[in-house]
Amino acid sequence: MPGGMLEPMWSLNPRAREAFAGMGIWAPLLLGTVCLACAASVYGFFAGKLWGYWLRITLLVVNLTGDLVNAALGIEPRAVVGLPVVTLLLWYLSSSRVRMFFGSTARGAA
Repeated sequence: MPGGMLEPMWSLNPRAREAFAGMGIWAPLLLGTVCLACAASVYGFFAGKLWGYWLRITLLVVNLTGDLVNAALGIEPRAVVGLPVVTLLLWYLSSSRVRMFFGSTARGAA
């Protein structure tokens, strides 16, 4: 909400504030959905659930796609910083140690 206690956070990315403000009620619904997906991913991943592994992979691929599009189109040039981070995370998740943790069915991730 404009003028709320989180207002200083928007100084980091004022364009995001404008974009979310333009979305109206859809902004908190979108952010809430992303929050729930991330929370489910963390729970499933650390509980050793295979669905948590695949949800984590899916969320990272979506993030990587968004960073690529934003950087390539010049929408958010700073998104290029996320590219190596997400790539390293996906590389780590495809390692044999992580796949072993989730069992043989996660082998198709590599």
